[in-house]
Amino acid sequence: MTKLHDLYERCGQSAWIDDLKRSYLTSGELARLIDQGVRGVTSNPTIMAKAIEGGSDYDEQFERLVRAGVPVEDVYWELVIEDVVGALDAFRPLYDASGGTDGFVSVEVAPDLAHDTAGTIAAARRLHERIGRPNLLVKIPATPEGIPAIEEMIAEGRSTNVTLIFSLERYHAVIDAYLAGLRRLVAAGGDPGRVASVASFFVSRVDTEVDRRLEAVAASADEETARRAHALRGTVALAQARAAYELFRHAFDAPAFADLAGRGARVQRPLWASTSTKNPAYPDLLYVDGLIGPDTVNTMPLATLEAFLDHGTVERTVDTDLPAAHAALAEAGALGLDLREITDLLEQEGVAAFAKSFDGLLDDLRAKAAALGARS
Repeated sequence: MTKLHDLYERCGQSAWIDDLKRSYLTSGELARLIDQGVRGVTSNPTIMAKAIEGGSDYDEQFERLVRAGVPVEDVYWELVIEDVVGALDAFRPLYDASGGTDGFVSVEVAPDLAHDTAGTIAAARRLHERIGRPNLLVKIPATPEGIPAIEEMIAEGRSTNVTLIFSLERYHAVIDAYLAGLRRLVAAGGDPGRVASVASFFVSRVDTEVDRRLEAVAASADEETARRAHALRGTVALAQARAAYELFRHAFDAPAFADLAGRGARVQRPLWASTSTKNPAYPDLLYVDGLIGPDTVNTMPLATLEAFLDHGTVERTVDTDLPAAHAALAEAGALGLDLREITDLLEQEGVAAFAKSFDGLLDDLRAKAAALGARS
């Protein structure tokens, strides 16, 4: 039994891998990861762009589709969906054995739909209907326009990974959308037990931006204020994530959820995303060891996953010192940091980064398709 198995059995946390590429399927790497205790996969447009551009694994399928006259953007989805379906099939035994708790694979709607509610609903619906696997999670960003799309998908009984959550305020809206969708599903005679959802709360990027601003505060402040600013570095992201877990427990332990739970509804688990450490001065498992607790998921890139297997600590930490978490958030405000403004900026940057990856990949694929035409 590895630490990942121990993490789930002792602490109720599922380890997922934040990566997906064709070689994981063809080499047996994904099967190895499942044996080690990985319980799901997440992907996003940046991950898929790196996979497709990173080698020759997709060349044969790409050339075949292009020569058949398939438009380049449709070719992209063919490449992605083949990977997703392969991963879904690999995880299906775990999904069945866990009673639908784990074994999920996530695929994200096109990032240019982040501010288009109707477009997101249509795209998410198409992905669910086309792929047709019960362990599929379609990722929808938690933008203001994404919130009603999330509710609609849950109301239709379609499992959803809500992504790009940076703030407690937006997380609260995500929970409300999930519960509203479940209530609509039940009212229409649907089975809430067949619906799963995770809420992907992004962590390390918060410290990256907060720390930058703390350095600016320290540079222009008196000695005592500078000391406080330096002391707060590397603490706000964990503090906010722990406050999010407190919000999760409050919402799903409440009597208001009891009726839905009695009908088979599942909690919408917090999923800790962006958990690789960006600052080399911080411990490499800062955002993994510090966020362990029941009914949670941590999705990690392969290097972070391997680090946890090597020297991670299996111990409940997510709610062991909530007063300290609230104190850190209050201190950030006292030092003049506007966390709402910071997290709004991070959301905008996250959407833009995914769109840039997606658009850049499509441009590269179009150039590659043109070169094929020139050679034929």
